[in-house]
Amino acid sequence: MAEGPEFRTSMEFAYGVPRELAPGVVRIVANNPSPFTFKGTNTYIIGHDTLALIDPGPEDQAHLKAILDTIGARRLSHVLITHTHHDHTDGLPALLAATGAKTAGFGRRARTHGAKQTSLSGSEFVEQDFVPDVPLADGGRLAGNGWAFTALHTPGHAPDHLCFALDGTKVLFSGDHVMGWNTSVVAPPEGNMGDYMRALEVLNARDDRVYFPGHGGQIADPQRMVKAFLLHRRMREQAILDCIRAGKNTIKSIVPAIYRDLNPKLLNAAALSVEAHVEHLIERGLVRCEPPLARDRLLFAA
Repeated sequence: MAEGPEFRTSMEFAYGVPRELAPGVVRIVANNPSPFTFKGTNTYIIGHDTLALIDPGPEDQAHLKAILDTIGARRLSHVLITHTHHDHTDGLPALLAATGAKTAGFGRRARTHGAKQTSLSGSEFVEQDFVPDVPLADGGRLAGNGWAFTALHTPGHAPDHLCFALDGTKVLFSGDHVMGWNTSVVAPPEGNMGDYMRALEVLNARDDRVYFPGHGGQIADPQRMVKAFLLHRRMREQAILDCIRAGKNTIKSIVPAIYRDLNPKLLNAAALSVEAHVEHLIERGLVRCEPPLARDRLLFAA
């Protein structure tokens, strides 16, 4: 059984109350706690006069008011999006209407236009395109008055996921790619474990001093956390291989062997995580399966 990284579940915050985490960096936590969002979605406001904002969070009037009260008479020029999951972006239309800010992010095309989808948390939403005013690919830069960001494309949790490095500092806004309170959900078909681990390797090669994630408190020793996540995922894949070799050779039978005492609300997410690992093992030639991959499809160690 693979042991997880050492998580940090303490967090100093109050809903709707701005908290300065670093010079010119303020966090407001949205009141949308859940097993998938921890205490809630973090919105960051960066700058002093002309501002940038990262992730407007859910559609919530109290959260919007807290954001607008914090901005005050200052100008919000850009809203940066780490990725288009709804707990990060549903508040975007109201914020843009109130501020006239431009959007910046990777962008995405909905897989099924107008279709109702169900997220891992069980909420329904309608798929929509996100076409940012300022498209940012890997290495893309966005600069304002007193701040600048460099985007890092870090797919895995979501194909459009970006982290944002605050230029001139060792600060990285890590979105949902690296969080201190839990591992990121990597759920097919949007989630891809190979992409996720390769993006972790990219972050591991950097020398950032602090991460400000999409959920939970700041990560003060980010390289150590990234290394722990890489080790955890490698151990998880070895545990899955051991299960297959021992005769637990379907995703359905592997899940209870890997995840014990699991919150029932997280069962579907756990099954999707195992599926993502199996996809990666198949990609690496370590597991065989007759397509299409499914939870009751027989798996064979290569």
